[in-house]
Amino acid sequence: MADADLVDLAVDVARSKGATYAEARYERQAQESFILKNGVLDALYSGDDQGIGVRVLVDGALGFAATNLLTKADVRATVDAAVKGAKTSRRKTPIAFAQEDSFVTNWSVPEVKRLADVPVEAKVAEIQAVDREVMGLGIKVPARYFQLASNRIEKYFANSEGSRIRSYSPRLRFFYFLTVGHDGDVEQTYRNYGWSGGWEGIRAWDLRNRVLEEARSMKRSLKEGRKSPEGKMDLIVGPQVSGIAAHESCGHPTEADRVLGREASQAGKSFLTPESLGTRVGSDLVNVVDDPTVEHAIAFYLYDDEGVKARRRYLYKNGRVNEFLQNRETAAVLGTRSNGAARAVNYNVEAIVRMANTFVEPQDHRLEELLEGVKFGVYMKSFMEWNIDDKRFNAKYAGREAYLVEDGQIKHPVRKTVIELTTPAFWSAVDAVGKDLEFEAGFCGKSDPGQALDASLGGPSMRLRNVYLR
Repeated sequence: MADADLVDLAVDVARSKGATYAEARYERQAQESFILKNGVLDALYSGDDQGIGVRVLVDGALGFAATNLLTKADVRATVDAAVKGAKTSRRKTPIAFAQEDSFVTNWSVPEVKRLADVPVEAKVAEIQAVDREVMGLGIKVPARYFQLASNRIEKYFANSEGSRIRSYSPRLRFFYFLTVGHDGDVEQTYRNYGWSGGWEGIRAWDLRNRVLEEARSMKRSLKEGRKSPEGKMDLIVGPQVSGIAAHESCGHPTEADRVLGREASQAGKSFLTPESLGTRVGSDLVNVVDDPTVEHAIAFYLYDDEGVKARRRYLYKNGRVNEFLQNRETAAVLGTRSNGAARAVNYNVEAIVRMANTFVEPQDHRLEELLEGVKFGVYMKSFMEWNIDDKRFNAKYAGREAYLVEDGQIKHPVRKTVIELTTPAFWSAVDAVGKDLEFEAGFCGKSDPGQALDASLGGPSMRLRNVYLR
């Protein structure tokens, strides 16, 4: 294939020009998205982008360059630019890559119904039907924003160590933002769902019931909600809350480039240091993992953008820092192996350390069992707002759908529940973990130039003891 020939050519040319390591990555993305605002098609986008990115290691320095002109001459010029970039950016401390296995393979995500076979008119009609259902509830919904997006990603990766990896990853994403009003007051919410696979993801999400139930719960909160209690008490959080905590207060601080300070002036630092492995950050029940191999999760992949085989990474294990997310460069610095966490948003940027599907590992409690142990507290099923400092240490989560809990029973809705505490305080308060694992999609942003990559976050319900709510 033409793209494979050009990628292989780039690697060969780079080696001939003195690169001790070279890799090239062809990527093609066929994207389609549209926005419905209050039932009206507001925007429609369709695009097809492809190109090759080349990265080289020359005399201990890295160089990267990319092109969307797919000719031999342009690829040779791109290699020249990458080599030149490396030679002009030498450092006192040479860069090295951890030794990794090489792979020759071809993997793809199956589609029961191919995204390419579904006309955009059918996709728009599907979401318009959801919008009509919402309006048929008889609830005042003055603002309705729905966005459906798909992306079909083809890649071919080769490096000077013998790896040759081809892949195909179809992805589907649905985002909505609702504003519900009642008696002069309003409540807002947003949700984000992702899927690796074909159009069958629409049915797997059960969109109609999810969106309608969200609107009903917002109306109930406005109509029946009371002020959330304040002070120290027990808190049960739903999967959406445990998911955002897993992403923000575990996934980000365990990114090795943050730990080493590389992201300090861009996406932020970490409260962890290279010496933090093994230190306690939570109770023995806390296992937070990042796993690219979760079936149908939007950040699914089998090999990362450095050709390293993906696996489940236990970031926090039994309440202790267990491992960092690594690429080959950070792994070499820290004297370990990459765990397949290098990804790029497209061919024209360098792969860096990234999360994939980050979640609290479920255990065996039903929600009813978590509730039984609460004499007085709050069940924060979902959140509307979150905030965390650039070291991922001091965090705040504000509830959207929340309820008072008394003697193990869910009572009336409560509004504006806020929990604000440190990362170790949050995870140390966990005394029971449910089995109701759920995922939502998200975007993970970092680096300069900025890269907003597909990610998912999730977890089960959890019970936290004696935390301060305000």
